This record gives sequence, C-alpha cells and structure tokens, in this order.
Amino acid sequence: MEAPRSWRAPACVIFVLALVAQWWSSSTAASCSFTISNHCAQTIWPATLAGAGTPQLATTGFRLDPGQSVQVPAPAGWSGRIWARTGCDFSGAGGAAAAAAAGAAACQTGDCGGRLECGGTGATPPATLFEVTLGKGGGGAGAGDLDYYDVSLVDGYNLPVVAVPQAGGATGGGGGCATTGCTADLNRSCPKELQVDGVDGGGGSGTVACRSACEAFGEEEYCCSGAYATPATCRPTAYSAIFKTACPRAYSYAYDDGTSTFTCSAAAYTIAFCLPPTGSNTSGVTPLISSPSPANGQNGAGGSTPPPAGNNGAGISSYQPPPTEDINGAGSADQPAWMTMPSSASKRMMPSSSAASTRHNQLWSLLLLLPALLLFHFKQELL
Repeated sequence: MEAPRSWRAPACVIFVLALVAQWWSSSTAASCSFTISNHCAQTIWPATLAGAGTPQLATTGFRLDPGQSVQVPAPAGWSGRIWARTGCDFSGAGGAAAAAAAGAAACQTGDCGGRLECGGTGATPPATLFEVTLGKGGGGAGAGDLDYYDVSLVDGYNLPVVAVPQAGGATGGGGGCATTGCTADLNRSCPKELQVDGVDGGGGSGTVACRSACEAFGEEEYCCSGAYATPATCRPTAYSAIFKTACPRAYSYAYDDGTSTFTCSAAAYTIAFCLPPTGSNTSGVTPLISSPSPANGQNGAGGSTPPPAGNNGAGISSYQPPPTEDINGAGSADQPAWMTMPSSASKRMMPSSSAASTRHNQLWSLLLLLPALLLFHFKQELL
C-alpha cells in the first residue's frame, strides 16, 4: 500500500503569504505625515522634537524658503512638537557645528543650541509651538486611537501658525478634526516688557518675538509653579489674556486645556506658518477669529470650525527646490529621503478613503491568488 503523502505548503503559497505580511506591515507602519508650509515673507527654519518614548523624525531641522512646503512622515503613536526658527545664520565661522559646540545661538528666535538639525534639543523661548500626540493606529475610535493636538503660546510667540488636520482613520470618528492655531501678529501688539527686539524679516529692526510672562518675570503666578501648580490655583493673568484674546484656540497658559486641546483621527496635518488671518481664495482655511465651544466632552474638539475642504486646507504653493549650495541650511543637490515633495495639490493630499480603497484592493488581489495556487498544487500532487 502506498504510504499517505504528507502535505507540504508549496513555495508559491508561502511567497504569497509573505507578500500579504509585507503589505500589512507597510500599510500600518506610517501613521501620519506633516506638510510644513512657509507663507512668510522671510526664510524660516522649521524644527521637530520628539517626546519621551518616541523616536525623532527623519529630520529635526531644515531650511524652508518663502512659498516652499515639505512633507515629513511620522510613525503611529509619535508624540512631539514642531516650530519654526527665524533669523538663522549657520554660515558663520566654523558653521553650525562650531556654534553648537560653543553654545552660541544661530537663530534669533526658536534656536536649538545653534544647530540646523536640532537632534533632540528643544526650542529656546519664545517660540510658537504645534504639539501633537498621534493615535496608535488601532483603527477604532477609542482614546488610544485618537490624535491630541494643540498650538501653544505657553513658551511665548514668534510666528503665526495654523494646524489643519486631514480626517482619516478606519471609522472616521473621534472628534471634529478642527483647525487650530494663531494667525494674529502678536509681535505688533506685544507689551513692551515682553518684547524681543532684533532684525525683522524685512531687514530692519523691530520686535521679532513676544515672551511669555513666565519667561519675562519668572514668578510662580505666571509659571504655574510652586503655590500655583494646580488647575485650581493657576488662573489666567492679564498677560495670558492678551494672547487668548488674539488667539482664542491657542494655549495661553499651562492649564488652558478647555478651549485649546483638540482630538482627531487624522491621516495628515498641514502646519502653515504666516497664513493670512482671514485666509484667501486659495487657502481654504477658515479664519480663526472665534473661540471654539467644547462638544461631545472632547475638550473643544467637537469642532465649531470643521476642517476646510479644498486644496489641502492650507493653500500650499508648488514646491520650488532649494538652492544646490549647502549654505545656511539651504540643502544640497541630493534631496533627503524624508523630503517628499508632491508635484500637485491633488497628489499632495490624496483622500484617505482612496488610499484605503487602494490598499484594500491590493490585499484582495493577493488573497485571490491563493485558491488558484492551491488547486494547481493539488493537481500536481495527483499526477
């Protein structure tokens, strides 16, 4: 009697299963992306800093000329902050490395130890901050799958910034994905005692940043420390009220959570510096002139201002490659791998539903191959 044949998985089936595993890994690894845009009249140097327990992004600092935008990917669960530096000069004697070694500042505002790439060093106040903790990508609408984000003036102000999330996620739930930010020019209305003077973007002298009262005076009342270290004892001050009146959606002091923290399940964020306060016909961004009302218990994230539709919500200009000289952080002829620059607005922000549909079709195409391969294998076994 012929011994029963033992079934062994054919190599082709194993290959298909490996493709499915690779597809699943690649589709879930990249959680989100940040498109950083410069609408200012001057060059800025955006920077990123990861929070504890999350990796630094592919870049922690780079140059961005007026009208330019770059896209930086971020993994699921990433936590950190993004800001922009102004008035930087990394081309001095010895360059950025020498300045960093000497502890000298290379930027007028937002400096991070004199480095072009901040490499884990935070912003020197004052600086306007975009802060975010991305969801872990579980595909649900639970707290762990939502992003928490805000624009903060707690460390002072140097530039106006708007954060526009693009709603995504498997369920589409979890907050209203509200636009937030500060479009006001607080440098013009900054109290004299908080002003930081320097060379402005036009080459003249003027106020280039506005300090927080905590940084200016160091008193517990302003810093929410010591006897004022709880939400009950740390209250708004006359100085924080100036920031809050100008920018109702931004953090004005440490415990300003109720109208300043937002939640969303986003596929991408646009971080636009110096966007005009009233928007424009091409920006598509709803003006941030009213204070949001908390909704659904989500700390104001329910969305009195829904995310704008249209061209990526930020009027991003077409990308213009930086100069090839590697001077003052201007880049080189070889574009870094992280600097993803789509050629058109439609490619820049593909709707999340289309992307999900594409991945879904790819998975089914692979899985449909399995029956045919198994049938072919059994026929071969019977011959």
